Amino acid sequence: MLAKANLEPLRRLRYLCRGAALMLTLGLAAFTSGLAPAEADAGSAESATRAVDIGHGVTLHYVEQGSGIPVVFVHGSLSDYSYWDTQLSAFSGQYRAIAYSRRYNPPNENPATTGYSAVTDSDDLAAFITRLRLGRVYVIGHSYGALTALFLATRHPDLVRAVVLAEPPAVPLLRHLPDEQAVKGNAMFADIQNGMVEPMQRRFAAGDAEGGVEIFINYVFNDPRAWAGMPQADRTAAVRAAHEWDLMMTSGQLFPELDVAVLREISVPVLVMSGGTSFPFLQYIDQQLVRLIPGARNIVYPEAGHQMWLVYPQLCRDDAIAFFNLHRSR
Repeated sequence: MLAKANLEPLRRLRYLCRGAALMLTLGLAAFTSGLAPAEADAGSAESATRAVDIGHGVTLHYVEQGSGIPVVFVHGSLSDYSYWDTQLSAFSGQYRAIAYSRRYNPPNENPATTGYSAVTDSDDLAAFITRLRLGRVYVIGHSYGALTALFLATRHPDLVRAVVLAEPPAVPLLRHLPDEQAVKGNAMFADIQNGMVEPMQRRFAAGDAEGGVEIFINYVFNDPRAWAGMPQADRTAAVRAAHEWDLMMTSGQLFPELDVAVLREISVPVLVMSGGTSFPFLQYIDQQLVRLIPGARNIVYPEAGHQMWLVYPQLCRDDAIAFFNLHRSR
């Protein structure tokens, strides 16, 4: 378990990263002090951190509460299993709620490998489900965790009852939008590559992790001063949590390719959650996923950005549970 002395910067970072889209309108100070702490802390409970060896020298740490059909929560970038603290407690009344940290996120300390991406994470998640003998599970993923869950649905559908995807950054899909959106999609893809991915790759390749994280923060907040405005403790925690990018940006892929034909053959029930005020490129991606995946459903939260699970925690939870209830027999 993480040392108590190190938790506070990580908690502030967790709120910062969960609030990325909202931060654009509420300002940096609101998030570095923790957005809506009463809501974030309500109903949360300490759970003992456990670890499981999933093979190939990889160990994943996780927490769990409750019993019943498993629901596995997958966090996004610059984060860890604690992202889901409040939801873990809330879901535990009906499910065996499990949140784990992806391969290179705290408190995991796994050996470096080449070719790391969301595809790797999806195979890790499949091994995690198998090693814990969970059977078929419900999966809820946010951001990069949703991209992980999407690859799980394509590569290991036999392990999944249903999946909730909260704005997965399936960026390559921007190059496969309908004709009327093709110009816009290609422009968005080029901007992400030129304005974020390639500059990050150069910084990480040069061993400048802090510079790479700074590029990401400034890009997603659309503010060249966003990183400089963060407290030093939060910047330090962000760099420490960015180890996955050390590998993705130098020998792996941040946004791996998705085969459109494979998406059209997904048999797992899929619910896509979208923020009505989220980043436009994520909205285009969500719309394309709903077009491509057979029977996919979409719920848009008009007043939420990328962090709908933070803004509307109970509503998102109720919607996820209602969706799962439609597929209990799977």
